[in-house]
Amino acid sequence: MIDLARLRLLRELARRGTMTAVANAFGLTSSAVSQQFATLEREVGVVLLEHIGRRVHLTPEGVRLVAHAEVILEAAEEAERDLRTVRRKPRGELEIACFSTFAKAHLLPAIVRVRERFPLVRIFIRELESPDAIEAVRDGRCQLALTFTYNLVPRDSAADLVSQQVLEESMLLALPETWRSERGPISLERLARESWIVGSRQADDRLLAERACAAFGFVPRINHTVDDYDLLLRMVSAGLGVGLVPDLGRRFSSAKVVVRKPGGTALSRQVHALTRGALTGSPLVLAMTSELANLT
Repeated sequence: MIDLARLRLLRELARRGTMTAVANAFGLTSSAVSQQFATLEREVGVVLLEHIGRRVHLTPEGVRLVAHAEVILEAAEEAERDLRTVRRKPRGELEIACFSTFAKAHLLPAIVRVRERFPLVRIFIRELESPDAIEAVRDGRCQLALTFTYNLVPRDSAADLVSQQVLEESMLLALPETWRSERGPISLERLARESWIVGSRQADDRLLAERACAAFGFVPRINHTVDDYDLLLRMVSAGLGVGLVPDLGRRFSSAKVVVRKPGGTALSRQVHALTRGALTGSPLVLAMTSELANLT
């Protein structure tokens, strides 16, 4: 009998490419992962991995088993979902990966509403940035992910997951009080000599600023990187620079700044809910996504 947990490890090796990456994703040591693969080879009776230099590669038999693993794991998830939903009323546990600004503004209120309607539901939040949230859904640590992309920084689509847009919001310029008298959109070329503040958690924030400014013929001077919009806005208020913030990002900050739309192409952030195909009919997932769908 093939162990499903070992199949999941093999599938992740095909996706991630190294033992170390698989070990990190599952909170294991590389040695433990290697032992699991050795046991899996004994279970199936063929060699699944070969060492070429310092790297491990799938054998042709390993590649074939990965293809079977996708079908088997999908079927196992579907069976679990079917058994859990004999009664259609949502019950059980749901783990959601989400970034902080959306969690504070929309996910927490949605969770409260779901729990009021379905007291037997338990929901857990894992604060993760979008790339990590997608991986958490892929490897089964979470059942639902809330992720974002910028219109000027498209990300490779997660074609293996089911995606639903739940929100689109404007990206706005945060400026010091000296800009208070300015009305209407602000042309970015007027900020060519300013210091810029961008997010530090992922490259998308820097790319958004660079691509927006490139349309006006300059490269922004990025002197500060932070991972919190409230801190960014307080730095703007203190005169340390300017930055781009989503509409949600300024909702929970008391910093005194001037917020204006940037001139030129409108900048926006799209928020999507993603899950695995086998979970799209889950009452738990449906209950949450239906609440979030009301945001659009």
